[in-house]
Amino acid sequence: MDIDWRDLEARVPFDRLPDFHRAFLRWRGIDPADMNLRRVQQRVEAELNRLVLEGGGERLEGNWRLKRESLEGFEQARPYLP
Repeated sequence: MDIDWRDLEARVPFDRLPDFHRAFLRWRGIDPADMNLRRVQQRVEAELNRLVLEGGGERLEGNWRLKRESLEGFEQARPYLP
């Protein structure tokens, strides 16, 4: 089953979304400590595009449909996965 990124984000409580995004970046090997919220969001989208280029899913009109296995190891996503 593929994972719709925007749907996954919608499952994360709004007040936890910035921490979720920062955790995603750390999981991808990027230190978001000195990034403001806008920069974090830009980097998340860049990393999602990289996942697609690595064969981990596809981009669809401002959204990403990711293969479930492409998020393997991203433990912070586990409680929100369908």
